[in-house]
Amino acid sequence: MLTLRKKYSARTTNSHHRFYKYSNIIKGIEITKPNQVWVSDITYIRTLKGFCYLVLITDMHSRKIVDYDLSDSLELKGCARGLNKAIYQAKDIKRLIHHSDRGIQYCNNVHTQILKRKKIKISITEENHCYENAMAERVNGILKDEFYLDQAFDNLNNTKKATKKCN
Repeated sequence: MLTLRKKYSARTTNSHHRFYKYSNIIKGIEITKPNQVWVSDITYIRTLKGFCYLVLITDMHSRKIVDYDLSDSLELKGCARGLNKAIYQAKDIKRLIHHSDRGIQYCNNVHTQILKRKKIKISITEENHCYENAMAERVNGILKDEFYLDQAFDNLNNTKKATKKCN
């Protein structure tokens, strides 16, 4: 018998902002090789003092987590750090597309300038449509359900240790 877990959520996407929202250019695209499309999303992890936020960047072809960042706030820095780490360790990012939701963390000038400087194309979901970023959402679910990141951790350091074991 299976028992269903009670789902608690924290809102991580604010898509009502002044920044430009790019088109979804991966809709209908055939993914044939690694580093063709990276999908990114933010998920929350509960701690006894509140939430911390995990930014994941996943290769759509290999389904491998390219890199991640864990921070105690939803500020823009976490997405930028995760993206910079992913780019730094990547071997071939020619013709790469970065796909994400419409959150302010992905549409802001800091994040988009990193992508533009590296000549990475920007793709963003249409308004409030989680199915257009389904792989990133699925990776979040797997980490929470199968690696137990849905539990409440004592503090950010313990959360970092648990997150590192998933990679």
